[in-house]
Amino acid sequence: MLIPEFSNTYAALGASFSTALEPTPVPSPELVKLNDELANLLGFEPADLASEKGVNMLAGNESFEGMAPLAAVYAGHQFGQFNPQLGDGRAILLGEVVTSDKARFDVQLKGAGQTPYSRGGDGRAPLGPVLREYLVSEAMHALGVPSTRSLAAVTTGELVYREEPLHGAVLTRVASSHIRIGTFQYFAAKGMRDELKQMADYVIQRHYPEAAHTAQPYVELLIGVAKNQASLIAKWQQLGFIHGVMNTDNVLLSGETIDYGPCAFLDVFNPEQVFSSIDRGGRYAYQNQPSIAHWNIMNFAQTLLPLIDEDTEKAVESAQQVVDQFQGHYQTAYQEGMNRKLGLASDCVAGAALSDSFLVLLAEGQCDFTLAFRRLSEIFHETLSGSEGAGAAGGDSVSALFEFPASFADWLQEWKQVLREPGCASINPTEIFKANPVYTPRNHLVEKAILEGYQGNYQVFEDLLTRVTNPTMFNKQDAEYARAPKREEVVRQTFCGT
Repeated sequence: MLIPEFSNTYAALGASFSTALEPTPVPSPELVKLNDELANLLGFEPADLASEKGVNMLAGNESFEGMAPLAAVYAGHQFGQFNPQLGDGRAILLGEVVTSDKARFDVQLKGAGQTPYSRGGDGRAPLGPVLREYLVSEAMHALGVPSTRSLAAVTTGELVYREEPLHGAVLTRVASSHIRIGTFQYFAAKGMRDELKQMADYVIQRHYPEAAHTAQPYVELLIGVAKNQASLIAKWQQLGFIHGVMNTDNVLLSGETIDYGPCAFLDVFNPEQVFSSIDRGGRYAYQNQPSIAHWNIMNFAQTLLPLIDEDTEKAVESAQQVVDQFQGHYQTAYQEGMNRKLGLASDCVAGAALSDSFLVLLAEGQCDFTLAFRRLSEIFHETLSGSEGAGAAGGDSVSALFEFPASFADWLQEWKQVLREPGCASINPTEIFKANPVYTPRNHLVEKAILEGYQGNYQVFEDLLTRVTNPTMFNKQDAEYARAPKREEVVRQTFCGT
């Protein structure tokens, strides 16, 4: 059996950071989906993971040699309210594997049973949220967004009880690490400076090794995390992705997206859009995500103050300088990405006004976000070539699914004029298709896959997964996966599954 060698550097940090425990066994696990590509990357033989022994491991019934399962402790601001102790309430870290190119990844089971941090919960996951996370996390990876990934989904053969009894499942989640802003908040809140320093040094070693050789390593750590978050949120905004629960315990210091609970992609563009059933005040609406990320970084900075300088005033001054730079980092990353979506060079100064006015028109016209940008990609190529049709780079045209209304005529003319200006058009015309996918995990399609999955039919899930992991090349026969939802198909609320 080909199993990569596991290491356990996080477990080695000590008992203050986690609790060692085994997953809770399940009665009859069955494999729903195995990510062969990711398995190979991690050093697993896919056939071995699909075997009875492998499925038992993926369900939490059996351990492989070298694993040291644990549940990590952390704190966090949840919808702005600080909770001094949270932790892995239904997730268990099996250990870490190192790939052939020396990249280190956590392998974690989500839905693996109760832990000391379950807070009265059952520690289990229904099948629906597992399928959602598998679809969305792999779609995000295919879209070039840093993200946790899904190695496998298995059913457990038991029911979990939410509003109704639901089939249970376990997701095997892979991440560069699962260390959060909330991890630092836990030790900072308890005044555990030694452990705080230990964690900071660990994160530097694992994710920001260049910081270790600077005069102010903890300031450099803050800078690195802030830049990664700014870049990440910019990518979310460019794709119309709404995370839904940007609590500090859901912010990974690696810069990856985590926790695909009440997440969703925009259909009709609405900056105030909220999908999460628990976000009644709109705290995590689409338009608020950059400012919330800024606020989260401020909270991370606060935890580092005792490490930055013994003089609190000096520490605050150093940290504040970094926090104040966040908006600039975000705006730069955002605008460069929006320029790519418009077919413009990254330094084209006209891009900001064009992208802003385009979004205003989208909102006023209640236009589909994904299809509007995709159709723009096709018009870009039509403009450059002087002929109708999207060209080979983008496959078939989406014009039958979306065409701009008359209200866009002036904007389109202005945009085409900018494209003709020296140095403004992108030097790589195919980049616009990469920036403007045609397939995203649309809410109504995800819900359909979930409902069919509960009936034991995973073909809808498989078909959707195939499209969203190949998001840029459109074929007319796959129009069902690209079109906007019909009125009766619109999903207005999403749920986290806890």
